[in-house]
Amino acid sequence: MLASAFAEELLRTAAAAVGGRNDLAVALDALPAPIYVTDRDGVVIYFNEACVGFAGRTPAVGKDRWCVSWKLYTSGGDPLPHEACPMAEAIRSGQPVRGVTAVAERPDGVRVTFMPLPTPVFDADGALVGAVNILIDVTEYRQVAELRDQAHRCRRLARGLADKVTIRTLSQMADEYEAKARDIEACSREHFRLVA
Repeated sequence: MLASAFAEELLRTAAAAVGGRNDLAVALDALPAPIYVTDRDGVVIYFNEACVGFAGRTPAVGKDRWCVSWKLYTSGGDPLPHEACPMAEAIRSGQPVRGVTAVAERPDGVRVTFMPLPTPVFDADGALVGAVNILIDVTEYRQVAELRDQAHRCRRLARGLADKVTIRTLSQMADEYEAKARDIEACSREHFRLVA
């Protein structure tokens, strides 16, 4: 998945910055993806400008804990307390968390499906000093999957019918769903090509 490779490259850049550069803010501000850093207790100590756009709010350094988002939900729509989010899990376990998605709700009610990549950071002695997290917006990827599922349902329903007008209508709907999915994918590829 293109988003994942892009995110992993950003994560390596950020981890290198956290690992000992004095110009951390400069390095992280240059990244186009939302990225933030916490201390070992999960308190947000830094966020880049992309976090503000992503979260729809300005995170409170020294006050926000575990996450920069206003509200969180599981990918199934259930409320996800900040203390149970992937960043909290990564800090508590001392292990990076991969392969999960969540939904962030902005104060204006807009929801964004994202892939977090929380990664603990250790000092030279192996002690946990904090964590870095990159938030990759995958809302469009989820839309693509939903559009393709809908197209598949239309085609499956059309196969079970005898009425030619209904079959044609369902086939046209399926074609439109698939075209929209391709358009979203093309826009996403172009976006990642421009920011990579």
